[in-house]
Amino acid sequence: MAKDNFSTQSKLYARYRPHYPSVLFKFLYDQTEQFDKAWDCATGNGQVASVLAQKFKSVYATDISQRQLDQANEQPNVVYKIGSAEASGLSEKVDLITVAQAIHWFDTEAFVKEAKRLSHTNTILAFWGYGLFQVGSAIDSLIFDFYDITVGPYWDPERRLIENKYRNIEVPLTESMSKEFVFEDQWSLETLQGYLSSWSAVQHYINKHGTNPVNEFIQKVAPLWGEQQHVSFPIFLRAGKLK
Repeated sequence: MAKDNFSTQSKLYARYRPHYPSVLFKFLYDQTEQFDKAWDCATGNGQVASVLAQKFKSVYATDISQRQLDQANEQPNVVYKIGSAEASGLSEKVDLITVAQAIHWFDTEAFVKEAKRLSHTNTILAFWGYGLFQVGSAIDSLIFDFYDITVGPYWDPERRLIENKYRNIEVPLTESMSKEFVFEDQWSLETLQGYLSSWSAVQHYINKHGTNPVNEFIQKVAPLWGEQQHVSFPIFLRAGKLK
């Protein structure tokens, strides 16, 4: 069963997490043959599901966290429900299965079995994640120090799968495709603070020490940040049909 590391900070997660570029979805749609039903697994606050809803007749969006689902925007053709990656509770075949920044938490073998159950011959499974963001200045060294030293010991072991761009996750795909994208945005210091506070490692740190390490980090980076900084996130995606 997947871990739930984000219920506590579900509002932060919904507000500050990066979005995914339109070219990523266009790539997925180019691989998909039908647009009847999609399953967004570990949907969180429905960020991906809300985009898929613009293309598919119906979208099933499942997550193990009710608090995360409570942050989602309701849409007439999106069905949000509690369900795990390994036991979704769904019954209908789907044309596309998506997993954004979450497959590293899954029991992969059990998830693949569930995905196969909901797949037909041409169903596409796509999963992606994003790594540590960059600013492209002296701030980057401070960011990495915070990531690796300050909260480094508080990352779950699964974080290493993201650092390795999911190469170590074994999913039996035919016509397997790998693609990389970039999410770019202009961030204020307030956005930076909110995003860092949504990290699972930061929450683990807070639970142990009773203080938020982001506050001290923001004081260090504030003189260099200015009103806004250009940030970029590397996004890595794998897709294909399940064997």
